[in-house]
Amino acid sequence: MDKDPAVSVSSDPRLYPARPFAAASIAVFRDGRLLLASRVSPPGAGLFALPGGAIETGETMQQAALRELLEEVGVEARIVDFNAHHEIIEPDATGRIVRHFIIASFVGVWLSGEAQAGPEAADVKWVARHHLAQMPLADGVATMAARAFDMMEGWP
Repeated sequence: MDKDPAVSVSSDPRLYPARPFAAASIAVFRDGRLLLASRVSPPGAGLFALPGGAIETGETMQQAALRELLEEVGVEARIVDFNAHHEIIEPDATGRIVRHFIIASFVGVWLSGEAQAGPEAADVKWVARHHLAQMPLADGVATMAARAFDMMEGWP
């Protein structure tokens, strides 16, 4: 039996939202390389992004970034600093907003865990700065990654 698209749209409160959703991500570094995960779901399905997701009620932005990192790819990190914010605003063909996320992105250093693909990340890669331009990146990731690499320059 096929799913009714209207039912799936109405069952996901993040689609056609009344207001933006808050999210957090983290640029994690290990041995001078940045962790990227290819997204399974929209926005940016099939593209590489920083691990992250929606902030849950009662959670700080930092807690959300670290929780999402562990849930998505099995890695633990320590946050070093705030990186930047990024907005994803995705209209449909009629101009209605399908998705609107405001993402607080942090920079961190790897503590433990081996990055693994899973239900939310089809693939994971530790990427050197000079390989970023060759990666299929989600919207805004190139800018956030470049800022994160700049912040980590000279880091022990």
